Amino acid sequence: MTIALAANETALLDSVPKGLFIGGEWIDAEGGRTFDVRDPATNAVIASIADASADDGIRALDAAVAAQDGWAATPARTRSEILRRGFDLVQDHKEDLALLMTLEMGKPLAEARGEVVYGGEFLRWFSEEAVRISGRYGTNPEGTGRMVVSQRPVGPSFFITPWNFPFAMATRKIAPALAAGCTVVIKPPALTPLTTMFFTKLLERAGLPAGVVNVVQTSSSSKLSAPIIADPRLRKLSFTGSTEVGRALISQAAEGVLRVSMELGGNAPFVVFDDADLDKAVEGAMAAKFRNIGQACTAANRFIVHSSVASDFADRVTERVKAMKIGRGTEDGVAIGPLIDADAVDKAVELVKDAVDRGANIRTGGSAIDDEGTFFEPTVITDVAKGSDILREEIFGPVLAIATFETEEEAVRLANDTEYGLVSYVFTQDLARGHRMIDALETGMMGLNVGVVSNAAAPFGGVKQSGVGREGGFEGIHEYLSTKYTLIPND
Repeated sequence: MTIALAANETALLDSVPKGLFIGGEWIDAEGGRTFDVRDPATNAVIASIADASADDGIRALDAAVAAQDGWAATPARTRSEILRRGFDLVQDHKEDLALLMTLEMGKPLAEARGEVVYGGEFLRWFSEEAVRISGRYGTNPEGTGRMVVSQRPVGPSFFITPWNFPFAMATRKIAPALAAGCTVVIKPPALTPLTTMFFTKLLERAGLPAGVVNVVQTSSSSKLSAPIIADPRLRKLSFTGSTEVGRALISQAAEGVLRVSMELGGNAPFVVFDDADLDKAVEGAMAAKFRNIGQACTAANRFIVHSSVASDFADRVTERVKAMKIGRGTEDGVAIGPLIDADAVDKAVELVKDAVDRGANIRTGGSAIDDEGTFFEPTVITDVAKGSDILREEIFGPVLAIATFETEEEAVRLANDTEYGLVSYVFTQDLARGHRMIDALETGMMGLNVGVVSNAAAPFGGVKQSGVGREGGFEGIHEYLSTKYTLIPND
């Protein structure tokens, strides 16, 4: 049964700009090209928007380059105040942003509201950091001169953002760049571009000068991105997405020796020791696995549970999962919305089938839902055998897969047995063991007795093939600054 858009949904969608944002103006794409955006809960078209060409992308870079010197010379306090006004406008439109994310991405409205809070904090945090960019001054060791170390904006930056957190991933990149004095070209995802476009309209209202942020959504990412990355005027590339695509982008960026920030794939271990507080572990599991319908790079992917508590843990999470309501994210009480598209559903089906073929047991769920949208049942599987695809690949869906271990050493070995290293989760009441896990687990982030770690004030990023660079925290702004050293001789 087709779900008609409510009046408030139609009004909101009508308020979103439909063009490209280049040089401070909303304009049509070259040749008037457009593409459709769909609601994954119904597969219905909710907007038709401008489809940027490669030439449109270069025009956006032209605008960013033209604005760069002026923006870099803009007083830090002015940049700070624009970001703060952007934050205030986000608060004024938090319900609009949340509903827009739910319509184009599918996440439950309550979670979308949480993303607005999280994403907005990057604007507030980096509005405060903009005025704290500093250097140092001192005498060199030989006593022959003074050393001045200063920070300068890297320059025009190109951002490629993912579909799963369409607001927070935009603010997490745009805010530090603007704070540092860099201009931006951003390519939002074709599946969920509307949130970035609406947010950019708010930045306009906040007083952002023309050309400082440019938005070029497209149905052909590689055709638009390659010429921008190859342009010698570009100085920075930031991408959030799969490791496979990240590798290709790093290779392209190497030609111009671009600064890169890459937040790539994850395969997060969720380790539950025999002394864990199981109430906390279950709460952490529900947050780490099912937030955003499991479609997060930080989602717990491999539940590694001590054999002595595995059965009890599985019983508890299964009871919770069975009670989760499935539906369109706008419906009251919905905990599991649709996956982003049919490919995501097919992947979940294949991973569960492979695990079952190798001896795993389905405790609940395990199947796609035959509906107009792209839904997959929230699932718990146990007794997952070593070598199963679900232990090696990022699931990106609501499937909780449990394997067991016997010793601390085995838990560490299993947790680290992956090419990825974004985040890990550990549940233990032994403080000394917790500290050992901080040192032993090969990840850029760790949650100790907690299932969500992201915070605008913390450095977000991974090791190994989960990426390079950090977003958020004090470290985040330095991704957009270059260090300059000057020697002033005494005579």
